[in-house]
This record gives sequence, C-alpha cells and structure tokens, in this order.
Amino acid sequence: MNTSPRPPTPINSPSYPTEFQQIILEKSQNFVGRAFVFTAISNFLQHCDRGYFSIIGAPGSGKSSILAKYVTENPHVLYYNAQLPGKNRAEEFIATICTQIAQTSQETSLPSLLQQVSDKLEPQQKFIIAIDALDAVNRTNQTPGSNLFYLPRYLPRGVYFLITRRPYVRKQSGLLIEAPSQILDLAEYPRQNYEDVEVYIRQYVNNDEELTRQLTAKSENNFMYLSQILPVISKKFDRLPPGLEAYYQQHQQKMIPPNSPSQERELKSSVLSVLVQVSSVVSAESIASTLNADEYDVEEVLENWREFLTLQQIDGEIRYSLYHSSFRDFLSKQVNFC
Repeated sequence: MNTSPRPPTPINSPSYPTEFQQIILEKSQNFVGRAFVFTAISNFLQHCDRGYFSIIGAPGSGKSSILAKYVTENPHVLYYNAQLPGKNRAEEFIATICTQIAQTSQETSLPSLLQQVSDKLEPQQKFIIAIDALDAVNRTNQTPGSNLFYLPRYLPRGVYFLITRRPYVRKQSGLLIEAPSQILDLAEYPRQNYEDVEVYIRQYVNNDEELTRQLTAKSENNFMYLSQILPVISKKFDRLPPGLEAYYQQHQQKMIPPNSPSQERELKSSVLSVLVQVSSVVSAESIASTLNADEYDVEEVLENWREFLTLQQIDGEIRYSLYHSSFRDFLSKQVNFC
C-alpha cells in the first residue's frame, strides 16, 4: 500500500453518509495487495491534469474493496456507492456529492461546483470523486443520451473521477467524455490477482500449503467467493455459504428478471442453460444453433449479460462462459432459471 497516492493539501475532508461509512469499513477489512492497481491510479494522477480512471472487473473480483481501501488511505476523496438501496439514481448522486463538496452551498449543478473547486486548487492539488458500482445506475429518469449520473463530459483542471464497474459492451458504456481517461481491467492481470488471492487466503489458513493451493485454484481469483468460503472453511465445497448463495441469486434475477415477458424469459433461460451445461467457452452461433434460435437474439442476450460473462477470442470468434465456476454450479442446481 505504499504506492497509494496522497494528493497534497486537500480542500476538505468530507463527512460521508453513515451508510457509506459502513460499506467503506466493511469492504476495507482484511484487505491485502492490489498494489498494481494503486500504482496505476498514482501514475494516472501524476501524468494527467484531470480525468476519468475506471476499474473494470467481474462480480466479486474486489473492485469495491479496492475503492474502499483507497478512500481509507486518502480520506479527502469524496465517495459514493451506487449499489446501495436508493442510491442508484442521478438526483440522489448529485444531491449527495454536492453536499459533500460544499456543505453550505446552494449550488446544485455539479459542473459549476467542480469548476469552483478547480479555481481554488493549488497547481499540484487534486480533487477526486470515487464512485463504486457505476453499472448499478438506474437511468430511467435521466435525459436520453445523457451520461450515467450526468457525469460531466468535460472536467476542469485538477478534478478526477475514480470509477468501478462490471464489464460492459463498449458501445453501451453510458459515458461520453472529452477528458483524459484510463481503463484498468482486472482480468488483464492474472498473475497479480493470483498472488493477491494467495496472500488473502493465508490470513485464514496458517501453513497449510495444500489447502492454500486448492483454495487459490477453486477461487478463480474471485474475492467474493473467498470471503464467504473462508469463514466456514472445509476441504469440501459442495454447499455454498448463505451469503454467496444470496449473491448468486441476485445475479440470476438480474439476468432473468421475474417480471419480464414470458417469451423473453424462455429465450434467456435457454441461453443460460447452454452456458451452464458447457464445460468450456461457447460461441453465440453455437448457442443459437443448439436452441434453433436467431443468432442476433442470442447475441443481444449475451451483450446484456456482459458483466456476468468471460469473453475469449478464438480463431477470430468471440466465445462466452459464465464468469465463475461456482456460479455455474449454483445455477445447475436450480430447478429452473425463471
């Protein structure tokens, strides 16, 4: 953690809402490693005079914990979590962030406030807003074509956004920005993830190298899986802990909403069934052929599930698999996917 950046002389130290304080504390406990992420953030802050830095990762890959740890190490950073109940709408985000920026200001325009902050910054000062779970934003009441949370397209000097989100289809990013930007995809750092997972496991498993090896392999570099498994550790993994099971149930309901039209549910259930049954990656064409379905419809389903899938390009063709084997195992035990 020595590489975690500390911008000089913060303008203020925000007082986070209670629910944010709780999630920051919870997510930063037992934190280990991730030095490569903090180094990348530090380098971005040093080389760009403003901008957006995005951390991309599959569910459970540790994005929220990374952001929580960064905030605890840099208490002047403003923080917002879009995954908490009632916090996924633009109006709530703007009201909360504007309050954190200026407790006494009546200004409710985020771009105007950011410009005011920028005007007061010393040459080396940096003003950072961290947003966790941007993928959870509800855009229902936003102006069509606007940025998620109405995030500014342009940023004034010294202002940065540090964002986490699940994998997404680039054309559906929900952000149009004209500022320096960098994306760090955790999936592109398998060695570093593996090493951090080992260190994390060793906090719970003392000098049991075989169990450490088994757990590291079983985890597939997924910290959510480990955080649920380790407290009730055993050498068998046939039964999921209640917390992990509830987590996977949320995934399933998001992939196939219970209130969606029956024809849509049927197609999604069929596509998911194929993904569960295959032991490796599979193409949209193969799924469509198996189901005797339109390939375009299958591709649309897979695009909407991007956050829950791992993509591989083989012989010029994109192939898909569920992001974690334990999620696939969970789905395989369900009576149906609807």
